[in-house]
Amino acid sequence: MLKYLKVLFFIIVLFGYVHALELAEKYPSYTYVFNEFDIDEEYIYDTDFHQFVLKNEKGLKRFYKRSLQRGKDVLPTIQGLLIGEGVSDLFIYLSMVESGLSSTAVSPKKAVGLWQFMPKTAKKYNLVVCNTYDERCDTASATSAAINYLNKLYRQFGKWYLAAMAYNCGEGCMERAIKKAGTDDLHSLIDDKAKYLPRETRDYIKKILLVAMIGENMSLGLSISGNDTLENGLIEVEISSKTSLSDIAKLLNIKVKTLNTLNAHITNDVLSEEISHYKIMIPIEKVFAFYLRYELKENVKKFKPHLISHYVSLGETLESIAQKYGAKSEEIRVANNLSNENLILGKLLLIPVTKKVFESTLLERK
Repeated sequence: MLKYLKVLFFIIVLFGYVHALELAEKYPSYTYVFNEFDIDEEYIYDTDFHQFVLKNEKGLKRFYKRSLQRGKDVLPTIQGLLIGEGVSDLFIYLSMVESGLSSTAVSPKKAVGLWQFMPKTAKKYNLVVCNTYDERCDTASATSAAINYLNKLYRQFGKWYLAAMAYNCGEGCMERAIKKAGTDDLHSLIDDKAKYLPRETRDYIKKILLVAMIGENMSLGLSISGNDTLENGLIEVEISSKTSLSDIAKLLNIKVKTLNTLNAHITNDVLSEEISHYKIMIPIEKVFAFYLRYELKENVKKFKPHLISHYVSLGETLESIAQKYGAKSEEIRVANNLSNENLILGKLLLIPVTKKVFESTLLERK
């Protein structure tokens, strides 16, 4: 009988491991997602996480698609602000889980907006909340406040997955959970038997990770032509010989070793100035960060601090769109990695604008 139980246990463990391998193959984006949240890649084999995926995958795929459609106008702004402040753009998925990317979302506990701020926290991060005006519903203001809060939590706890969970349950709750568990290890903190954290928070981080894996597999809708997209989720970009690979790695928040591995054709970190420009490979998920942090910095002396989305209509040109928003054609071209001024009908463009134009445009679109 004991021998039979041992064999049965072995089969169950093996079955679970095989399914975990299938999960890793199904969502190759998990390595990038886990890395951005400071989570060990081995967590993909966690039994509880695997069960959560099996139970919630279909529903969260539908939720992701609905949220993406609802938030298509605010996504570029959120993404640009996150990247501009050095926070991973994957925290878009935290906002998605919080609000479904609805600027006017209101929770049963009266939390409001894309980032679901309670009045007390909103006031702490300088968001105006009164009878006639609620900055929690303003995309730029609320996102900036959320970035400040997340950065504060990261400084306090030292890991992004802890900052994400503390965003949900509160700093005090997270501190008590870590103290009680005797570790800040993710698997231990969200153990369903130990219950160091509330059930909502245990599911919250799993939901963010799964939605991020779904989203990064599908991509956030960055418009990249088939000629630019390469196999294995990589894209080719061009850098000046004055730039080192370590500089690029720092700008994109990836490991130098990773960038060196992707660019084995470059033998030295510091490039030779005998060639003015080099082509390098970067993860396709980092292309938005590259054009905001490097390309714009290199090509536009004064890049406007806000981004809004614009879909190309019939008869529009780069010049007419630039005039509409008080921007420059070159800014739009660089921000969207356009090789020329030819536009495709219906294409989504990111337009660098001033704060005044940004705010007036948001009001017009409400």
